[in-house]
Amino acid sequence: MASARRPTTARTISGAVPGSVRSVNELREAASACRMCPLWRDATQTVFGEGTQRSRIMLVGEQPGDQEDREGRPFVGPAGRLLDKALAEAGIDRSRVYVTNAVKHFKFLLRGKRRLHKTPGQLEIAACHPWLEAEIRSIQPRLVVAMGGTAARAVMGKVTAIEANRGHVIAAADVDLGTDVLITVHPSYVLRVPSEDRAKVYRRFLADLRLMQPYVARTTVRSRRRAASQATSERRA
Repeated sequence: MASARRPTTARTISGAVPGSVRSVNELREAASACRMCPLWRDATQTVFGEGTQRSRIMLVGEQPGDQEDREGRPFVGPAGRLLDKALAEAGIDRSRVYVTNAVKHFKFLLRGKRRLHKTPGQLEIAACHPWLEAEIRSIQPRLVVAMGGTAARAVMGKVTAIEANRGHVIAAADVDLGTDVLITVHPSYVLRVPSEDRAKVYRRFLADLRLMQPYVARTTVRSRRRAASQATSERRA
């Protein structure tokens, strides 16, 4: 994968973001101390990405929701369950992809005892962007899937219309982060549309996710070749 061309802003995050590529576990530990924006004060915890270290596909959402904030894991609430369903139908094993968010803390409005989602602003997106860059450097995915407007803005580095850019893969040459990009809606959007429109909206979301298949197939071929080579070496040993 081509290296990211956007300059690293690690030094602006209280020295927390590593300047060189590190493992996801090290990044996760460092991110827990990030204080670059005010969201950490009210959130339960930092919710970092999760998945295998060498996933060839990275899914990027907006931010953790109420359930994710409590459990400390991305996409475990209703939107996560819908995403799991869609990935399975698209022939994608979630355990083989890396899942994260553009913003690592839950932004919300308190209404009584309920915590209502509030869309992150540019301040939060910019503050968390070095973490997203560090995840991409560490994972080195072949494809980044930006789900929703906030994710698309974080990945593309500018406000990016979903409808005008979905349905096809954007080549790495046109992306500052140096990886192919697929833009689609956030799974929570599917849950919010009127019930009479939900099936149609879900089918379009599913069609977008199926564009990931060539990247999975490529990974599977490589994995099989590595396994065959290892088996041959072991037989010769």
